[in-house]
Order: sequence, then structure tokens, then C-alpha cells
Amino acid sequence: MNRTRTISRLTAVALGLAALTVQAQDRIRIGFMSPITGPQAANGGDNRDGALLAIKELNAKGVKIAGKPVVFELDINDDVADPKQGVQVAQTLADKKIRFVLGPYNSGVTVPAARVLNDADILALTVASNPKVTELGYRTLFRIGASDNQLGTKMATYAAQDLKLKTVAVIDDRTAYGQGVAREFTAQAKRLGLQVVATEFTTDKATDFSAILTNIRGAKADAVFYGGYSPQGGPLLKQMRGLGITGPLLGGDGICSSETANLAQLAGDLNVFCTQGGSMLDKSDKGQKFAERYRAEYKRDPLTYAAAFYDGMHLLANAMESAQTTTDTKKIAQAIERGKYAGVTGEFAYDDKHDLKSSAVTVYTFKGKDVVPLKSL
Repeated sequence: MNRTRTISRLTAVALGLAALTVQAQDRIRIGFMSPITGPQAANGGDNRDGALLAIKELNAKGVKIAGKPVVFELDINDDVADPKQGVQVAQTLADKKIRFVLGPYNSGVTVPAARVLNDADILALTVASNPKVTELGYRTLFRIGASDNQLGTKMATYAAQDLKLKTVAVIDDRTAYGQGVAREFTAQAKRLGLQVVATEFTTDKATDFSAILTNIRGAKADAVFYGGYSPQGGPLLKQMRGLGITGPLLGGDGICSSETANLAQLAGDLNVFCTQGGSMLDKSDKGQKFAERYRAEYKRDPLTYAAAFYDGMHLLANAMESAQTTTDTKKIAQAIERGKYAGVTGEFAYDDKHDLKSSAVTVYTFKGKDVVPLKSL
């Protein structure tokens, strides 16, 4: 037999076997919801890249469920941090017959979108922190980050006990997230004897804060707590300093991003403190390795929730393996409910409401434009 012909036939057989192997793999599409464009695009891109890094690792490792190899794919959707758009995205995912979603990111998007996802029997893992999210009672909805109860109260505790503040002004952006975290901060501040000398509100589209900051300056607050996100937090900080308000700016995870520093356009010590769910990445071996892999993959540091979306993807894959199904969301939800998963950001073990039983919260500050951890509470 001609040697060239033999090699060609062997090559054809090898290619055929490879094709059969690919066809034998189950392709599991994971929906993703976050703001990919608009003012919060940096956070949405960070969330996406955390999820993609986990998927890359899982696919490289090779996962088998019910004896069959699976390949994960991320179906990326932009909700623009808008509740109406979030509902439309959720319906699109339902129409595509997607069974799993990482996201949404914003509480204001999650609350209305969760109804659509629940009605379509979609299992969703969200970092949305407003307590209302898990009070909805949906059995296939889990929070994979800290709640406002934890973020707001821990910031107030740090403000009173570590910063030794006596008075504070509170601003929220009227989103579900902003109101929730501001409410929890205020309640804990009062419990600890911190006097709230001014309460103001703005919107998540605002650019001019001069009127409310003038009122706050008149109230002589030691610090300002802002319940909202970096696109407003950065300009708010810049305008605070422009009006001579030199006290700390405090906030939750919404401002715990280098975007706050970039948008503030200030030199020197920003005097900003914020809380974020999870323990300090640089204090654990898992956290350090995650940050190294993220930097190697994307040539930049992770922002607020890349690690949580990374953990969420691994948690989901782990639950599928435990339940031995890629389609039965109720069985997979039960595996999450009953199991424990040790992630980069902490242990994932759930209470009856699908909140984490124990979520470490870390206080951060800024060194230049870098967000650096100070203390885990």
C-alpha cells in the first residue's frame, strides 16, 4: 500500500475520532448579566473576566458529569445597570433555554429580573447585596457575596471604632443597592453612638453634587457615607474636596474600585474607606494565586467582584458534579443548599434564605489609584 495513502487514511481516522469526541461533549451555556457598557462598564467587564477565567480553568481540567465530558461557554449579556434592560435580558436568556446565570450585578436589576429567571426555572448566582434579593424566596436564586446588612454595618463599625468618628452625613443614589447599604450603615452608626447630622439623596445619573455637599458642609460632618457606585462616587469625592470638605468618604462595595480614584482626578491621599465582601485576597494562598492568574490573563488587577464571579462559576460546576446533572436546576440548587464550597473569597455555605451563613467583610482604602485592604471584620 502506498505510504502516503496510508498516512492520509490514518489522519482521516484521527480527525474523525476527534470530531466524534467533540460531538460527544455536552456544551453548557452559562448566561451572564452585568453592565458591559455605560458608566459601570469597568465593573461589568471585571465580573465577566472573573467568570471567563473560571471557565477556562474548568475546560482545561476537563469536567465529567454523569460520565459525560462537558464544556462550559459564557453567554455574555449587557444589562447596562438598568432594571428594564435587565428584565429584557432575563427574558432573552429564558427564550434561549439557558438554565444558569451568573449575575446580575446590581440590586436594582436583580429584583425585577429574578422574577423572570425564576419563572423560567433558571438558577442564578448574584452578588446583588440588597436584602430584598433573597427575601423574594426564589429557590434557585443564591447570593454569592455579602449583603447590605454586612457591608453597611461593618463600615459603620469601622467608622466608629477604628476611625473614631463622631458625626457623619449620609447620601444615597436612590437605587435599591444605594438605599439598602445606606440604611444599614445609618442604623448601625446610630447603635454605636455616631450622630447622623445630614441625610441627602441624589441619582445614579447625577454629575453635580454641589447643593447637597453645601448642606453637608454646613452640618460640619466628620465624614460622608455614600451609598452608590463609582461613576458618581468619584466625581462626588472631587467636588467634596473642591468645597473644602476634607473628612473621609465612606462607602460600600459600589465605590470599592480603582474607578473611584480615576474619576476623582485627585493627587495624594484620597481619604476614602469602603467595604467589600470576602476576606483579603493577599492574606490567603488561594487569593494570591487567583490575583496572579487574573493579572497574567488580562494584564490588569481584578476590581471588586471578579473573584466572586470566578467563585460562582466554580461553585456551579461543583454542584453539577455533585448532583450529576447539567439540566435539573432544582437538584443543582439542592446541592448548593446542602453542600459547602471553599472558594477564593471564602466558604460558600447557605442559610434558608440563600444568603451565605458567614461572609467576611474587608475594609479597604486607596493608595494612589490602588484599592488596598486594611482589615477583615
